[in-house]
Amino acid sequence: MKNVLGIDVSKSKLDVALRLPDGKIRSKVVDNTPQGFQNLTTWLIKHGVVETHVCMEATGIYWEAAAEFLADAGHTVSVVNPARVKAYGAASQVRTKTDKVDARLIAQFCVAQHPDPWQAPSPAIRELRALVARRNALDTMRTQERNRLLVARNAVRDGIEAHLVYLRQAIDEIEAEIRKKIDGDPGLKAQYELLDSISSLGNKTIPLLLSYYGGEPRFGKAKEAAAFAGLDPRQHESGSSVHGKPHLSKVGHSALRKALYMPAMVAITKTDWGRAFKARLAAAGKPPMVIIGAMMRKLVHVVFGVLKSGKPFNPALHGA
Repeated sequence: MKNVLGIDVSKSKLDVALRLPDGKIRSKVVDNTPQGFQNLTTWLIKHGVVETHVCMEATGIYWEAAAEFLADAGHTVSVVNPARVKAYGAASQVRTKTDKVDARLIAQFCVAQHPDPWQAPSPAIRELRALVARRNALDTMRTQERNRLLVARNAVRDGIEAHLVYLRQAIDEIEAEIRKKIDGDPGLKAQYELLDSISSLGNKTIPLLLSYYGGEPRFGKAKEAAAFAGLDPRQHESGSSVHGKPHLSKVGHSALRKALYMPAMVAITKTDWGRAFKARLAAAGKPPMVIIGAMMRKLVHVVFGVLKSGKPFNPALHGA
């Protein structure tokens, strides 16, 4: 059995557990920073580990930099749903919960379950994702300041208005950078044009979708792409008495779900194929919010199909 490295990720640090081929475990804590990653590499080499299977949970965005660094260094990296590790821990009757114990549990999970390798995004996709995340953060700040302005006293109103001017300029600049990044990469530019053929997607949504689904294919099936966004349906039934209503799992990237809400609304109200989709579900007795969630999932399937086929969106294939 080869070396396995379990990592419990938090905002500021990484608790790591190195499981050696003889079953012994070595633990360490490093900062969740580039220098911390270098310290981790030095520690691994000290233990004679040049290549290992790394396993970590998809905890917010805090895992991404470590995963990219370790993948670039030649390690096999698996990024797993935290719910899987939690279920494994419950089945293993692990009663103690500390960061050190969690790292060991993740290493044991990796040995037992052999999770699939994670594919690191290309440098272009990483840069695009960073730009999109920054644009979204600026949008959030602008919304907050606009809300403050509605109730602001005169003593602070000028400062808020000046900040809004600055945010507008910063957003314009970063949107120009996003467009420059896409136009400067032939592959991303071609994929942007493919997604632009889906009429309900706008120039803010497409770059975000590209930052997660663009570049080399990461998913083999459309349902995997939907699950990545937490848009896969979850059912709860047991015996003859428990029949819970299906709902979205929401175990995935919340930014994708947030970005797809308005395009789904546009699709079911403004497009022929979307209205036909809505009519079919409404005729089956589905409530409005279920229809919106289904359209969000449908859009991910459409995005996946368009990018995989390399052909523009054809509404006739979707009931229009």
